[in-house]
Amino acid sequence: MNDAPDRPDEARPKAAAGSDAAPRDGHAVIQSCLATLGSGPGVYRMLDAESRVLYVGKARNLRARVSNYARPSGHSARIARMIRETASMMFLTTRTETEALLLEQNLIKQLKPRYNVLLRDDKSFPNILVAKDHPFPQIRKHRGKRSDKGSYFGPFASAGAVNRTLTQLQRVFLLRNCTDATFESRTRPCLNYQIKRCSGPCVGLISAGDYGALVADAERFLQGKSTKIQASLAAEMQAASEAMEFERAAALRDRIRALTAVQQSQGVNPRGVAEADVIALHQEGGQACVQVFFIRANQSWGNRDFYPRTGAGAEAPEILEAFLTQFYDDKPPPRLILLSHPVDNPDLVAGLLSERAGRRVELAVPLRGEKAELVENAARNARESLARRLAESAAQGRLLAGLAEAFGLESPPRRIEVYDNSHIQGSDAVGAMIVAGPDGFVKSQYRKFNIRGDSLTPGDDFGMMREVLTRRFERLLREDPDRESEAWPDLLLIDGGAGQVSAVAGILADLGVDDIAMIGVAKGIDRDAGKEEFHRPGARAFALRHNDPVLYFVQRLRDEAHRFAIGAHRAKRAKAVGATPLDEIPGIGAARKRALLAHFGSAKAVARAGLADLRAVDGISAAMAERIHGFFNPG
Repeated sequence: MNDAPDRPDEARPKAAAGSDAAPRDGHAVIQSCLATLGSGPGVYRMLDAESRVLYVGKARNLRARVSNYARPSGHSARIARMIRETASMMFLTTRTETEALLLEQNLIKQLKPRYNVLLRDDKSFPNILVAKDHPFPQIRKHRGKRSDKGSYFGPFASAGAVNRTLTQLQRVFLLRNCTDATFESRTRPCLNYQIKRCSGPCVGLISAGDYGALVADAERFLQGKSTKIQASLAAEMQAASEAMEFERAAALRDRIRALTAVQQSQGVNPRGVAEADVIALHQEGGQACVQVFFIRANQSWGNRDFYPRTGAGAEAPEILEAFLTQFYDDKPPPRLILLSHPVDNPDLVAGLLSERAGRRVELAVPLRGEKAELVENAARNARESLARRLAESAAQGRLLAGLAEAFGLESPPRRIEVYDNSHIQGSDAVGAMIVAGPDGFVKSQYRKFNIRGDSLTPGDDFGMMREVLTRRFERLLREDPDRESEAWPDLLLIDGGAGQVSAVAGILADLGVDDIAMIGVAKGIDRDAGKEEFHRPGARAFALRHNDPVLYFVQRLRDEAHRFAIGAHRAKRAKAVGATPLDEIPGIGAARKRALLAHFGSAKAVARAGLADLRAVDGISAAMAERIHGFFNPG
């Protein structure tokens, strides 16, 4: 976590004295640590016999917390199992319990201990930004750090929710969404103006004052004050009609209709809750689903479901506490968070979130009224989402078991990596890797490889595959030589026949990796889908029956790798098409490149320009003009 110090001022690591010749049980190990422990706050780590971290925990009083583990009975099955596996412990003392909480979450995210709750979330949430760095503010979608000047509204649950809202806002408030460079270069209204989604500020069809009024209305709407806006528009329409300005009255009528449509499409709109996140947990079958609904400006801005790893059976209060501290690590918390279950340390968690938000954040578990109905709605969605996921996991498990049986694997694979290449006659070559497992496609683990080999013959698929696999497995061997992480695959799927499989086996053997199963998938007769042949090292090719579910599963894996590879190749090619010699000049970023191209029209014209002309461009200093001129005129 960014807010936590890497090492608190008073942090002191201590290892349990567990070097006796005969291994001791976990209770004895924990008991031996008590003699040197103080009663201050801190973080403790439980390690197994191979020094792998089993669990990271925090405590207001380290000695009191650790002494609970030393008791021989009274533990849940999960905690008892963890204690049995404990061979040593480490401790870090902190100044405050809040520091301990921050350090605990840092270590959990870094070490991913088996018995801790871990939120697997690598996506940021989109917001709507009304940019304020231009006389005619732009409205657009924004992700990441809120560093641009303007008003932010969000978060929204998905990009789709933002895009729908932006489309509706354009219909009602006629705000521009074009970039500043496009705005400056316009000489006539764009299509958005023609279809009544923009007021045409780029060509002077609206004054700065009138456009500012539209911006203010849009911000009021996003703050939940849409009723006043509708009344104001109705009054303007009536006045225009009485003045016989029928065209303007019709335009105002269309905006009122669009605003009404927005209000009707907002879904669950709580009257008594202006701003809150509604978070509900449901557990079943050893798994958990956390459903989050975003309520802003008395409107529902969508929901997202999460499936945290539950630490081998943690209880609801521990799961929700871990979820809250990890979920709001890089997101601003709202003023109110409604929960389906109480958390272990509500005051501590609320204090941490308040510190991050710079204002008071309240945690509540409502029992009645509208807030309780919101939580119940989120809990129902969590229950239904987890039921669907369990059904999908069961089907995925049967497919993986069938895959193991069809290909003679020792057990169903936990991680399948599928490789493919994409290029056009060797140009813009890209290698791609996708990952699948018990939960389906793991898109956060997808990787693309820009082919670097200058000595490769254009179109040399064998050479490209050698480069991709060498880079992939050299990194694995460097980062995890003992194969303790889940990053090592159980099965490789290669797009190709016996030649490709033999080449891949040779590549891995050269790296000292010769125990990973691999299958080559080759198009069969007439390259017809459904007639694929499968190749294994040192074995004859074989096929699966036409209606075998495993065959369809392999086809989906191969097609997903092909789709990802083509997408990566197209992105690389598009970037190359947009490249200019300006990209090679130190100090020329996107803004200066746009300014130069807008001023001169092309990179070739920039190359021919004189020093005086270059200095006339906005943002180009005398020193930068000298650098550009020198780049194109080295003599």
